Amino acid sequence: MFSVLRPYIFNLDPEVAHDLAIKSLKFNLIPEAFFKVDGEEILETRLFGINIKNPIGLAAGFDKSAEVYNSLFKFGFGFIEVGTVTPRRQLGNQKPRIFRLEKDKGLINRLGFNNHGLEVIIKRILRSPPKGILGINIGPNKDTKDKINDFTTCLEKIHNLASYITINISSPNTEGLRDFHQKDTMFSLLTKINKFKKDNKINKPLLIKISPDISDKDIENIMELILKFKVDGIIVSNTSNSNRENLNDLKKNEEGGLSGLPLKKLSTIMIKKFYRHTKKKIPIIGVGGVDSGESAFEKISSGASAIQLYTGMIYKGPAIVKEIKKDLISILKKEKISSINEAVGINT
Repeated sequence: MFSVLRPYIFNLDPEVAHDLAIKSLKFNLIPEAFFKVDGEEILETRLFGINIKNPIGLAAGFDKSAEVYNSLFKFGFGFIEVGTVTPRRQLGNQKPRIFRLEKDKGLINRLGFNNHGLEVIIKRILRSPPKGILGINIGPNKDTKDKINDFTTCLEKIHNLASYITINISSPNTEGLRDFHQKDTMFSLLTKINKFKKDNKINKPLLIKISPDISDKDIENIMELILKFKVDGIIVSNTSNSNRENLNDLKKNEEGGLSGLPLKKLSTIMIKKFYRHTKKKIPIIGVGGVDSGESAFEKISSGASAIQLYTGMIYKGPAIVKEIKKDLISILKKEKISSINEAVGINT
């Protein structure tokens, strides 16, 4: 069905198409049975001490304001991440701000954390309890004077509604946000967040989402602090504001974060580097260019305990999860691997 509709969808402005998808998903009409495959048990795993039916997640950015996560669970995702959520409602940057790079199977966005705000999203989740593993991605408002305070505000009010919380320090579309990758700034962030968690008796898995545009020295410093402060996991990686030189699409120089297939190799290399530093102490969620079972297995065998996708679904439609599950099962059987857990890091 998607292959028939895709030419019409791609004739629409990308943001209009996305808004239409959100509105359609609110009807919640898609039968979950359509997305099931035989032998899924081999894909069952644990993430942050939580049992999940498969390691395929939807990345933050699609369901920014937590409007349709229960409909999305029906697609077969093992977990869903909503957001980025900010303390106050935010309209984001001026339109147009999403660009399809069809020749490269990529996307550039400069949305700027547009979302309905913390209070609206809390009420929404309370009205519709998640029917699966729900991560909530949090960030600061654009005009805030204290980004760390925005993180703790979100953490305090939303932690009891989430399976895990992601601290987003890696979007290229919020000025100064990536400064938290610097050692002294990240030290300050994690010191204050850990103290806040302890003081408020918050016991929830906490993840950090990392930029792909960092150096090997940055990786070393980040991992030192993540292990020191016992962060529960890392997401590698967010979108890139570089990596344009080999692209073919005329829109490649639009300002914003690049995602999709052009990010595949870069993010996989980063996963391997982080995996070597983690010493298997904390899980990595791999993101960037996942659009098939093969690309998912590549991320997992490079050290990712789970993967997330978003742009791949834009190009291949909702059946992409079913396709990835089937392909992963075939790969595991071919490689004589009895569980997806056994594949983590085997090619590092």
